[in-house]
Amino acid sequence: MARWEPNAAERLAHAALELFAERGYENTTVIDIAQRAGLGKSTFFRHFQDKREVLFGGGTMNALLAEAIAAAPATAGPLEAVAHALDAAGGEVFTPARREFIARRQAVIAANPELQEREALKNLALIASMADALKRRGVTDLTARVAAELGALASTIAFERWSRTAAEDDFSETARQALDEVRASTAFC
Repeated sequence: MARWEPNAAERLAHAALELFAERGYENTTVIDIAQRAGLGKSTFFRHFQDKREVLFGGGTMNALLAEAIAAAPATAGPLEAVAHALDAAGGEVFTPARREFIARRQAVIAANPELQEREALKNLALIASMADALKRRGVTDLTARVAAELGALASTIAFERWSRTAAEDDFSETARQALDEVRASTAFC
């Protein structure tokens, strides 16, 4: 691939996944990833802080969820605003076209404790982003935190289901169903 081609970040992510699967995470360098993508090391560092970040997309998901919560209808309650955010994730991140990439990414993360730790930290940051976005909508601190935590739980459940289903299944629908189930289960607590 020529260096001038667009989508450098996406190319780097795909190259990293290929190399992590072939050689293992520990045996792959930033230079290896950049070369596989047909780019230079400096291009890699323009997009990612280190080789872990190539799998985690910086703060892209945090921003997507916060923007979607902010854009939810003014009449939406906290969980409905979170559902709006999960819809946005389904429309932009968890798409049928990205299903294979996401499944491969999860396999690499599952095989590496360092990446599992980074994934856990990322999930905490997502919860904080959603809670902050809800607070900006005027939701009280505790309610915002609970709604964000429930949204994260629903997202995890939805992701597990979505990743095991047919390619055409819609993440947004799966996430809404999971959120409804989580909400219903709180009645028994």
